[in-house]
Amino acid sequence: MIKVLIVDDHPAMGEGTRAIIESEQDMEAEVLTESDKITEVLKKETYDVYLIDLYMPKMNGIELTKMILEFDPDANILIYTGYDVISHFNLLTDAGASGFISKTSTREQLLTAIRCSLRDEAVIPIQLLKQLKRVEAAPSVNKGKQHLGSISLSRKEQQILEGISKGHTNRAIALELSMSQRSVEYHLTKIFSKLGVGSRTEALLKAEELGLLSLFSVKK
Repeated sequence: MIKVLIVDDHPAMGEGTRAIIESEQDMEAEVLTESDKITEVLKKETYDVYLIDLYMPKMNGIELTKMILEFDPDANILIYTGYDVISHFNLLTDAGASGFISKTSTREQLLTAIRCSLRDEAVIPIQLLKQLKRVEAAPSVNKGKQHLGSISLSRKEQQILEGISKGHTNRAIALELSMSQRSVEYHLTKIFSKLGVGSRTEALLKAEELGLLSLFSVKK
């Protein structure tokens, strides 16, 4: 089950968004109307996606994003607003936002934005996309060869890889890390992609080869 936390000081908007999200069989949502109470909430629960209003009276979206990431460094945070975010784009991305979605978006656009964030795909307004400068990728040295320095796993991905090394199932890993099984599966897909493998066994072998399992106790 994909768990979403909506932070919006307008109760009607929050509940309407919740209804849309929970119309999906694999999603559930909660609404927080007082942004300054986020710490209390995060001490009890973590979520797969955080849907945050940009302008709120007690704590704005930028401050809230930074605070959530202190509790959950791998959090997927979407800025959900009825205002133009272009002027705040750099501040929001520097704060750690994963994407943006307008409150005027359709049901399909909202749900797509949530699912995209779980696949590490950024959602940004088309007007902003047209303004972004294209960054050319630097030519790769030793093309075709993977090195430890070229592979970066997030803390959560490392924890999942450690669970795999101990022979735990996705469900067991989800329970241990207090996250949904669906979220574990998404992260596992990202691990496979980064390591260039297609199975849990291959992931362990590749990670061991690259020295990524040096701190783990690998189950033989």
